[in-house]
Parts: sequence; C-alpha cells; structure tokens
Amino acid sequence: MKKKERQISFILRMGMLILLLAVFACDKNDRDSPPEIVAEEPDTSGDTDNDEGQDNPDTGDGDQNSGSESFKLPEIDLNNWKVTLPIGNPTEVKPPAILDYATNETLKPFMYNDSINGALVFYTYPGSTTTNTSYSRTELREQMVPGSNSTNWTFPEGGRMKGTVQMDEISKDANDKFHRTMVMQIHGRLTNEQRDLINEDDNNAPPMLKIYWQDGRVRVKTKELKDVNVNDVDILKTSSWTDDDGFYFEERVDYNQFTLEVIASDGRLEVILNENESKVYDGIHMEKWNIFENYFKAGNYLQTIDEGAFARIKYYDLVVSH
Repeated sequence: MKKKERQISFILRMGMLILLLAVFACDKNDRDSPPEIVAEEPDTSGDTDNDEGQDNPDTGDGDQNSGSESFKLPEIDLNNWKVTLPIGNPTEVKPPAILDYATNETLKPFMYNDSINGALVFYTYPGSTTTNTSYSRTELREQMVPGSNSTNWTFPEGGRMKGTVQMDEISKDANDKFHRTMVMQIHGRLTNEQRDLINEDDNNAPPMLKIYWQDGRVRVKTKELKDVNVNDVDILKTSSWTDDDGFYFEERVDYNQFTLEVIASDGRLEVILNENESKVYDGIHMEKWNIFENYFKAGNYLQTIDEGAFARIKYYDLVVSH
C-alpha cells in the first residue's frame, strides 16, 4: 500500500512540475515578443519643426509674439514728414529714408518704437539747433511733397492735424521745476517772392501756433501783430509779430495720453484738447495771417539749454489733412 501511495505522490509531483514549466514557457514568450505598433495619422494642424518659409510677423525690434502678448506699431504715416535731430548741423532725415527709422542707426537714439504700447518715441536734449533758435529738437516737419520744403499751404486753403500724445519723461531745472517742451506747431513760411521783397536770406516766417507740455498742462501760444495797421510789406517781417499772452487748457494731462486737434481755416484757428475743451482764434490777427504759407510740425522741441536736460515724448497716432 505504501508503495502505491509513493507512486501516486510521484505522479502528482511530476504533474505539478510539468504545469509549472508550461506556465514559465508562456510567460517567457510574452516578454520576448516585440510590442504591437499602432500607426498614427500625421498632425498637420501646425508644423513647428521647420521655420523656413513661414510667415511669422516681424515686430520690427527683434522680439517675437508669445501667448496673448502682442506688439503694436504707431499709426503714423511718415511719407510726408522729415525729422530734425539735435546732432550735426543739425541733421535732417527726409522721405524715403525716414521710413526706415527703426533700422536707421542715426535715427534710432532719437526716434524709435515703443512696440509694447504702440507709440513712436521722440527723444531730445540740448544740442545742435536750427537757424533762428537756441533750442534743440527731435521734431517732424510736414512736407506736402515728400523731400521738398517748397510746397506748403495757407489758412484759406485749410489744414487739420490730430495726434495722440503722452509725456513719458522730462528733466527739471535747478529750482526743481519741470522743463517744458513744444509738441505741436504751425510754422509760417515766406514765398520766394516775399523773401526777396523784404531782403531776407531765408524763407523763415514766425510760428503762428505753438503748443507746449508745461508742468503737466497744455499751453497754447499764437502770434499777434504789434500794429494791426501795418503795411503789406512790413507785415511779412518777423519783427512785426509778437507772442500773445498764452492760454492754458483747464484739464491737466500730466503723464497721461491726450489728444490734440488743430484746425486752420480762412482767418480762423481752433485747438481742441481731448475732444472736450476748445480754444478758437478768429480775430484780426488771424485774418492778417492769411498772407503766409504754413506747415505743420510735431514731436519734441525742448525749450531749455540747461546741461543734462532732456525730454521723451510719445506719439500714438498722427494724421494731417488738407
């Protein structure tokens, strides 16, 4: 009996061994087999591996858009403007060269983009000056014919300039008071015949309109005749005109954006701040001014020669029409 029990036990152990060997063999086959490969459709929603030939936007200053951040450029067409700089004799840049201001090495320190806020920055300091002034500027001069100063306009023909401006930074004098700077002008110009008539050596005439940023407010100055009965020849002379007392708009602009609109018409001049306050000039002095040609100016014309002085003005848009 015991012999038979040993045989049964041996048979059971052998059976268990065979079963274990079979399980081990199956597990080994599973581990040694390569994984199943599943084919995927290529993602054509936006290839990013190859930058060649892609229409990525050029921000103008080497930066790239990231996420929701966007870069803006000022809404200013420079085709009809030249700029004067506080360097050289002084230096002027006319169309079409001014259109490349973002890469122009001469212009870049004085006129450049704030592409985060979408503004054109005008920076200046006391330096080289133009004729008939001791102050320096980084300022645009209207050119109705690009590259030429010879074609201008009269008040009867009319002109309109509108721009959004912001004082970014300006220095103070020895008494801790802010310097002032001119941000817009209407400048007079003699025709060649008028110039010769009064024996002048250039075509310069007085500026009829000067608009300043002064201590956080907008100040306007115009010209008046010293004698309203002046004759037709002497009226052309700068010495026949003088500044009026000036006018301050009530609203303080400080370092905030503000919009200026200047409208010139026959015997009339209007300046509007933020489409809210308006100052109109329509007396005898404006009527007499009709004899002059004119051109618009805009930018940063610093009114000091103090050492270390500077100003930085931003223009977000600027439009002129006639």
